[in-house]
Amino acid sequence: MRMKIRKLDDEIRSVVRGQTNAGEDGRLALEEAQRAIQELFSKIKEIKDKADKSEEMVKEITRDIKQLDHAKKNLTSSITTLNHLHMLVGGVDSLSNLSKRRQYGEVANLLQGVQNVLEHFQKYMEIPQIKELADRVKSIQSDLGSQILADFEEAFQGAGAKYGPSNQRQLKEACLVVDVLDSKVKKDLLAWFVKLQLSEYLVLFGEKEEVAWLDKIDRRYAWIKRTLVDFEEKFGPLFPEAWEVSERICIEFCNLTRSELSRIMGRRTHEIDVKLLLFAIQRTTNFEALIAKRFTGVTLNEAQSGKVANPQTQSSNPFVESTNPFETESEEEMTSSEESKEPLKQAGSPFTGIISKCFEQHLNIYIDSQDKNLAELINRFLEDLRQQGTPRMETEESSNVLPSCADLFVFYKKCMVQCSQLSTGKPMIDLTRTFQKYLREYANRVLLNNLPKASNQSGGISSASGLIQSILKEGEVTKFTEEEQCRICSILCTAEYCMETSQQLEEKLKEKVNPSLSNQIDMNSEQDTFHNVISNCIQLLVQDLETACEPALTAMSKMSWSSVESVGDQSGYISALTGHLKQNLPVIRDNLASSRKFFTQFCLKFANSFIPKFISHLFKCKNISTVAAEQLLLDTHSLKTILLDLPSLGSQVVRKAPTSYTKIVVKGMTRAEHILKVVMSPHTDQHRFVESYYRMLSDSDLNEFQKVLEMKGLRRSEQSNILEIYRAKMPVSAAAGSTHSDTNQNSALQTQTSEQESSRIRKLERLIKKRL
Repeated sequence: MRMKIRKLDDEIRSVVRGQTNAGEDGRLALEEAQRAIQELFSKIKEIKDKADKSEEMVKEITRDIKQLDHAKKNLTSSITTLNHLHMLVGGVDSLSNLSKRRQYGEVANLLQGVQNVLEHFQKYMEIPQIKELADRVKSIQSDLGSQILADFEEAFQGAGAKYGPSNQRQLKEACLVVDVLDSKVKKDLLAWFVKLQLSEYLVLFGEKEEVAWLDKIDRRYAWIKRTLVDFEEKFGPLFPEAWEVSERICIEFCNLTRSELSRIMGRRTHEIDVKLLLFAIQRTTNFEALIAKRFTGVTLNEAQSGKVANPQTQSSNPFVESTNPFETESEEEMTSSEESKEPLKQAGSPFTGIISKCFEQHLNIYIDSQDKNLAELINRFLEDLRQQGTPRMETEESSNVLPSCADLFVFYKKCMVQCSQLSTGKPMIDLTRTFQKYLREYANRVLLNNLPKASNQSGGISSASGLIQSILKEGEVTKFTEEEQCRICSILCTAEYCMETSQQLEEKLKEKVNPSLSNQIDMNSEQDTFHNVISNCIQLLVQDLETACEPALTAMSKMSWSSVESVGDQSGYISALTGHLKQNLPVIRDNLASSRKFFTQFCLKFANSFIPKFISHLFKCKNISTVAAEQLLLDTHSLKTILLDLPSLGSQVVRKAPTSYTKIVVKGMTRAEHILKVVMSPHTDQHRFVESYYRMLSDSDLNEFQKVLEMKGLRRSEQSNILEIYRAKMPVSAAAGSTHSDTNQNSALQTQTSEQESSRIRKLERLIKKRL
């Protein structure tokens, strides 16, 4: 143990001594590092001093080199400017000499060079000598312009001008000089030359000359064609191609012609008729199409071309085969001559309308002419309708639409296309007003006025036997013949065709007219007019069918129902009604085969009108016994069956009746059945009878309840008592409905009566099913 302690003491002692030595070593290392840092700073400073000295030395060396470089640049600029000045002075002198000798070929090249050199001296214009040279160049340019114009005038208007210019080469070179000169010189030269070429035209076609009128407008265009051909042959090579001198002559001719024609037509308006106007427009548009092929229109400025050009809006809708002229391209449009199609092909050219727009203010003559043509057309339609009558549906492929309406819209389309070639502005709006006028004329005079009127001839209803037959004969009424029914159906189908085609006509007109005017085209009132024609036709057919059914209904109300002892087959008046419906419905349906929706409307209107009338005649039947009520219920069910099958009555193809129609028939005829079931109910228990009435006819009123009592043939005293009960129960029943009626009556007699009534109705229903 002592040995271990001694050993530990020795180790502690050595460690303490080691720590004392380490602190001394650290201090010495720190001092060494500080000395090294001081040496590094001194070396860096020494290097920086040497760098500064080197920089100063380099600057001393390159100072002279920079001075030499600036001197070189200034010397080069001075030499270049001196050379340019020499060229300018020499060029100005040469230009002056060459101009005097009219050596235009050399002048053209030299003048361009002088102008380029002069641009380098723009910043030296304050120097008097340079300013003087610039003024001399301007003076030479001005003199050259005047000199060249004088040379052209001498060549074309001088003593030898009759045989053409003899110095064509010199003039051709002069044109090269004009290209270099100010643009005003070129403009003045071309204006003078174009005016010279057209001077003969102004004389030949002066306002007082015979050839100036529209009937000889071809001669104007023939003259310009010859003039342009002669110019190309004689003087075409004289002018640069880029000048487009032929086009400029043609454009000036067009402008002159337009103004001359406007002035002449303004003074002689009374002499213009539609044939002459259309002739002049046709020839003019053909000429515009010709020059649009020949020239590009590059010489027209953008504003002018924007004003003249008036591209036709082509229909974006593909045309499909149809009888509607606005759903198919007419053969005339597709295969018309090149003369009439060229204006449309060149519609996007700036030459379109450059002359022909002068005719626009006189297009009222064209519109008035179309107005007269349409008036004659309507009269012809009326005469054809009187002679030939209306078409009938002979087969499924045939049509009973009046041919005249298709002819009318084909004529409309031709007018629209023709007018759109003449103008797409206000005349198109005027033409639209004319179209609207004669659509109304057609609807009123051709369609409405030719609907059949009620005649004095008696209509035939299939007669029943016995008493029914005699009553039916007494009550015969006027009705439409089959031919008249077919006419009404034909007019209805025609009105539908016109209504749909009018809408497409409106769309086409909006495509053709200027977009800014399209909002002025609206044919809704005309479409409403044709819709009114359709409504009148349907109403006539419904009234005719109703009127013809009236004798049968009257026979029903006049029968002595108190004497009916047994329930048999359906009554004679039902057979008469059925026969009449089977006779007339197929005719109407077949002739409205192309207008199924309006045939459906006809059935709906007939059901809405006939069923209330049938119920009103039911109320006229008096003293109805229980057996008679059962017979009437059987008849009512038979009629209900016939009415449900009405849309397909007599047809080999059975179609399901529309749901809306079925609902109307079921609701109306069910009400009639309920009335008869109430009549069948015994009235010994008056309270029970009233409750039964409320249960079946909850929406009824006092007046109708009294009619039911009269149908039962009750005495006044009995009616008064029952009416009092009805009045007393009416508020309660109205509030609580018919559901509480069973809870108020519990007697054995009432239960027995209810069972008897139910037994009777079930027996009647079995009889109906057996019959069906």
